[in-house]
Amino acid sequence: MTAIDGSTPASTTHDTERPVPRWAEIVAHLIPLVALPVCLWRLPIGFGYGMGGAVLPPAWFNAPYVVGLSVLSESFALLTFGLVRRWGEVVPDWIPKVGGKRIPPFAVIAPGALAGLAFLALMVHWAFGAFRIGGASGFPYADGWDTLAITVSGLFTLWGPLLLVLTYAYYRRRCQSDIP
Repeated sequence: MTAIDGSTPASTTHDTERPVPRWAEIVAHLIPLVALPVCLWRLPIGFGYGMGGAVLPPAWFNAPYVVGLSVLSESFALLTFGLVRRWGEVVPDWIPKVGGKRIPPFAVIAPGALAGLAFLALMVHWAFGAFRIGGASGFPYADGWDTLAITVSGLFTLWGPLLLVLTYAYYRRRCQSDIP
């Protein structure tokens, strides 16, 4: 969004209690994008193509499991928009009995921080495998495929730090009164 004078505003609002910083809005958009490559990467695996690695043993549940995991991953990634939208502060009106009620900040901050820390641990685990630190065997894919696997899974692990930064911005916006 550009103002009449050509400048870009420092913050945006989506009917939130306080304006959301522009950088937080950008981070919220990045999270589903860093999750998408690994979600797409795993789809062929569910349909019997090994992507340079071992092929899953045939089973009726492979495809639904892998597709479901990808949809679930992207759904959780999209939930991070609650950290920059009104529905992360007030329960939407269409939800029976609780619609319109204010969400206590720590009901959002606690799961956001815990999930961010879990993904940060996943990032550390990924780094050990990708860079073969401490005798880690690396990724179980053929040459070339391992580079692609490391890249898409490495993007996925960025979710942790991005979520922690976004959760902190939510905390500052909702819990601190001295924000300009």
